[in-house]
Amino acid sequence: MSEWKETEIGRIPIDWDLKTVDEIKSPEKKSIISGPFGSNISAKYFVEAGVPVIRGNNLSLDINRKFNDSGFVFITDEKANELGTWAEKNDIIFTAVGTIGQVGILTGKESFQKYIISNKQLRLRINKEIIEPLYAYYWFASPTMADIILQRNTGSSVPLINLSVLKSLLIPLPPQNERVKILSILKSLDDKIDLLHRQNATLEAMAKTLFRQWFVEEAKEDWEEFKVSRIAEHLKVNVIPSKQPLAFYHHYSLPAFDAGQNPIRETGIEILSHKYRVFSESILVSKLNPRSPRIWAIGTDLKDNSICSTEFQVFKPKDNLLFGYLFFLLKSDDAKNALEMAASGTSGSHQRVRPEDISNIPFALPNIDLAIEFSKKVQPLLNKINKNQTQARTLTALRDTLLPKLMSGEVRVEM
Repeated sequence: MSEWKETEIGRIPIDWDLKTVDEIKSPEKKSIISGPFGSNISAKYFVEAGVPVIRGNNLSLDINRKFNDSGFVFITDEKANELGTWAEKNDIIFTAVGTIGQVGILTGKESFQKYIISNKQLRLRINKEIIEPLYAYYWFASPTMADIILQRNTGSSVPLINLSVLKSLLIPLPPQNERVKILSILKSLDDKIDLLHRQNATLEAMAKTLFRQWFVEEAKEDWEEFKVSRIAEHLKVNVIPSKQPLAFYHHYSLPAFDAGQNPIRETGIEILSHKYRVFSESILVSKLNPRSPRIWAIGTDLKDNSICSTEFQVFKPKDNLLFGYLFFLLKSDDAKNALEMAASGTSGSHQRVRPEDISNIPFALPNIDLAIEFSKKVQPLLNKINKNQTQARTLTALRDTLLPKLMSGEVRVEM
């Protein structure tokens, strides 16, 4: 039976060490840095291509999303060298202003070898002789540390942490062979989750290719034109009031980014605000930003007690045999262009899609039977995607349960 000692972060095994970030940083100069002053990296310095700048949208509170390698602005090589706030493989990046608690790591699989952090990030370079960078990432990105970082907020109106806060953060250190085994368990689960997401991206790409071949490349001029309202209805879904007694719901929410994954996530939450009820064979369309529409399908395994963010429009095919066709129609380039045009009259960064915008999307078919045939063709792909999503959620829940237990010593691995 393990012996324990009490520490500032709680009880840990007696044979574990406890160090600050300042003690595990790389011995090189500037191993812990903050981003440049805002005026030194403002929009006037952005260029079409060059060195990518890491901003808040590239980090996440989701531990499974280690880094969002998209949505960059760029600066020139000369400007990057002037700033010198580089980030590269094995570096850990923290949000310093705004959504503090967000953490990312560069694993070396990203599109670029080097990045520059913005004025709202902190960067930590780990001493690999003391601890593995990925192990440190799992700890700093864990819900435990997210809560601790929030408690260290030094801002007034805007949440803020600084270098002093980062340097003082604590991390428990098991013996090296135990760390390696813990890291192996967590990485194995994440690799399986990532594989499932990549499989789903491939399956969806196959279905999109088939849709484009049948309904774009082989389209005929004499095909009849319809609107989405012909085959689908907008659900004026039930809204669950915020004062409803606490209950368990499966919550489908809009994530900050999808990183090439299908990001519908299922979580148990308490109802603290208005939410929509959703049902099986539904299709969720983000109301926000039609230039980058986010459209997801809900499968037949949907639980009865499911809800979604009120930032979705919810559509359902009038005939379930048209489910696959409707889903990939709404994800097509033609649909995206139609939504963008419909929203072109609005302004600002949060353009919204209305139900009638979706209902009025045009499409052409020789007959509805062809759409039904396509739906039958892609249904096995959708079934596999749905199965993979379920498995990924199960593995994610297992990882999220094990992580705090492994990294606190509550669950020990065999030495």
